Amino acid sequence: MQALNIGQASDASGVSAKMIRHYESIGLIPPAHRTESGYRLYGESDVHMLQFIRNARDLGFSIPQIGTLLELWNDRGRPSAEVKRLACAHIDELDEKIRGLQAMKATLEQLASHCHGDHRPDCPILSGLATPGMGTRGLAEHTCNG
Repeated sequence: MQALNIGQASDASGVSAKMIRHYESIGLIPPAHRTESGYRLYGESDVHMLQFIRNARDLGFSIPQIGTLLELWNDRGRPSAEVKRLACAHIDELDEKIRGLQAMKATLEQLASHCHGDHRPDCPILSGLATPGMGTRGLAEHTCNG
């Protein structure tokens, strides 16, 4: 593979040029080799690393988590237990987010079910949003009757 400029590396990896620069600036990826005129150059291993980062981001891993995953990925002698621990911890975080999203959905469904959605100005959705403690925790304690 021939050296790629940042646009080509972006196309090949699916990571925007802006994010490549950002990842470099925060130290997630090593500084790119540069031409004499200062243009960044990327090789096959750089593109592979960017694809790894893209895949990890798509799975919702945070930047610090991705940094750890990259370290583990680059350490060919590491036991897989640490990788699994990190993945399982992320699954737990995702489960918590899912529970939160389900609670939000239930709250909005409850509010929407009381809204006539017609020409009347009274709106149980807006009234519910204006009620202190009406968030996902307060729904069971409040009834939105408009």
